[in-house]
Amino acid sequence: QVQLVESGGGLVQPGGSLRLSCAASGFRLSSYVMGWYRQAPGKQRELVARVFTGGFPNYADSVKGRFSISRDNAKNTVALQMNSLKPEDTAVYYCNALLNGNDYWGKGTLVTVSS
Repeated sequence: QVQLVESGGGLVQPGGSLRLSCAASGFRLSSYVMGWYRQAPGKQRELVARVFTGGFPNYADSVKGRFSISRDNAKNTVALQMNSLKPEDTAVYYCNALLNGNDYWGKGTLVTVSS
């Protein structure tokens, strides 16, 4: 059974850091483009960061210089290191795996940035 399970969300103060992790099962993510998306209340889901099979990342302008995505093909995981968090980063964060017609999503983890 294909699954993506996110972890690491929580409540953090502005300026703080969190590290999200996504564990894949039922498939090998090494061939997939892996991404992190987020959806804030009342807003559409948006791409935060993704990493291609060769390890090349790209980021939304709003998180460049603050967030870092990485993949560990041996452990079948992908991570999102989030630094200098802002209240506007508050959202449910989703892990995504994409390869041709296969498009897998996790159930999400909530990140709340508030003092």
